[in-house]
Amino acid sequence: MASMPSRPILRAAEPGDLPAIVQLIAELAEFEHLTHLLEVTPDKLAPHLFGDHPVAECMLGEIDGEVVAFALYYTNFSTFLAKPGLYLEDLYVRPAHRRSGLGRSLLVHLAQLACERGYGRFEWTVLNWNEDAIRFYEKLGATVMPEWRICRLAGDALERYSDGDRPSMWSPSSWLGL
Repeated sequence: MASMPSRPILRAAEPGDLPAIVQLIAELAEFEHLTHLLEVTPDKLAPHLFGDHPVAECMLGEIDGEVVAFALYYTNFSTFLAKPGLYLEDLYVRPAHRRSGLGRSLLVHLAQLACERGYGRFEWTVLNWNEDAIRFYEKLGATVMPEWRICRLAGDALERYSDGDRPSMWSPSSWLGL
């Protein structure tokens, strides 16, 4: 008779977890059809989680000694509230462990952490096609804000902008005469 898996353990990531975290990030990229953007390696991620000036934190979900979920987050700031907030960059649970309560446990833990730290918000984004996740977040009481859009400068566009180029000179709207 097969034994039932033990109860999930939530814990802060440690440097020795970097290969497992990177593997989970790769699985998330596959799920989101974004592997073409994947550049993460344990060496690239290490200073940002565990270096002298870490900019992010990571919680892990572990079952029977195996890391099967992660939540990577960092502090942001609300000018309207004049308070920091907690921003969840990524949450991923391996498919075999979804609907087990692990994702919910990670979100509850992060909400508690935000409250303990006196933060005014706990925010994250969700892909518009991920209807299961949207329903899950709404059941937890989260507000999905369709009127807000993410704006991003990355890669060549970021480099050009940082060099002082006027965005109107290289934006698609200028090419289309808009």
